[in-house]
Amino acid sequence: MIAFKKLRNKYVIWHANRVKFPEFTPSIIVRKKVTFSGRVQKVGFRLELNCIAQRLKLIGWVENLKDGSVEADLQGEESHIDFLIKCMGTLKRASVKKMTIIALPIREGEKSFTIVD
Repeated sequence: MIAFKKLRNKYVIWHANRVKFPEFTPSIIVRKKVTFSGRVQKVGFRLELNCIAQRLKLIGWVENLKDGSVEADLQGEESHIDFLIKCMGTLKRASVKKMTIIALPIREGEKSFTIVD
């Protein structure tokens, strides 16, 4: 099982690094909490979201929830966050059935994006 997970993670990172970004128009800085429901655990969803978020220079975190969903707290340019949400919603390895998006106040002091275990 460990060998399979390593192989999957290598593929997920390769895939996340191949995502092509559009020409972004500068936009305002926002913070959003997004809950992804469906088949989103045990498919490399958090790892892919983390890799793309870092490439987009977003800050925040992503974690698995006990109910089988994945929650992400994203802060950065609104156009970048919207692109990431759309990208994760169309991920072939996962099956996102529902997304809940909540606007949050900007949080100062965070510097990176992390996966919460």
